[in-house]
Amino acid sequence: MMKQLLKMIAAEARATAADTGRAAFSPRVMQALADVPRHDYVLEADRASAYLDRPLPIGHGQTISQPYIVALMTDLLEVGLTAKVLEVGAGAGYQAAVLARLVREVHTLEIVPELARACRERLAGLGVTNVQVHERDGATGLPEEAPFDGVLVAAAAREVPGALVEQLALGGRMVIPLGEPGARQELVLLEKDERGEVSMRGVLAVRFVPLTGER
Repeated sequence: MMKQLLKMIAAEARATAADTGRAAFSPRVMQALADVPRHDYVLEADRASAYLDRPLPIGHGQTISQPYIVALMTDLLEVGLTAKVLEVGAGAGYQAAVLARLVREVHTLEIVPELARACRERLAGLGVTNVQVHERDGATGLPEEAPFDGVLVAAAAREVPGALVEQLALGGRMVIPLGEPGARQELVLLEKDERGEVSMRGVLAVRFVPLTGER
C-alpha cells in the first residue's frame, strides 16, 4: 500500500510540475513519507483508506492532509538535518511526524484542546521524540522558541500572520495556504532573505480548513 501511495505522489508531482516547478520531490522527503505509517494517524474507521492520496477527517471539523500536499509542502521548505521548524495546525500529528524525520526539532501548534492532547499522546506512543505539541492559537506562533528555519501552516489564512513572518529566521522559508474558507485558495511560498526582505510566490491551487483563533 505504501509503495502504491508513493507512486501516486510521484505521478502527481509530475502532473503539477508546470505550477509547482517541481517534477519530483527530494529523495529525503519521499523516504520520510515512506517511513511514517499514515494508518497510525487516521481514525479507526478510515484505516482502510489511509494509503489513498486524499485528505481524511480526524474529528472536530479538521482533516489529515492529502499525502501529495504533505510531500509538496515539506519539499518546498527545503530544510536540513539541523533545522528547527514550526508547524501551525498539528491535527493528528502526521505532518509533524514526517518533518521529524528530516529536521532536528519540530514545534507544532494546535488550537483544539482534544486534538492537541491526542496528538501529543500519539506521537509519544509512536516514539517520535523530537516534536513538541503546544496547545495555542497558531496565528501568534511560538515567539519563545523563535527563530524557525521553516514554518509550515496547515490551515488557510486570509493573509500571512505577521507574527509568523517575524519568527521566521533569515534565509528561512514558510509555506502557507491563503484564501477564504470554501473559496479559491493558493499555496504560497514565502522566503526571507539574509537581509530580512520577504518575497512570496504562488505555487498551487489548494483547499484547506480555515486557520482559527483570535487572528
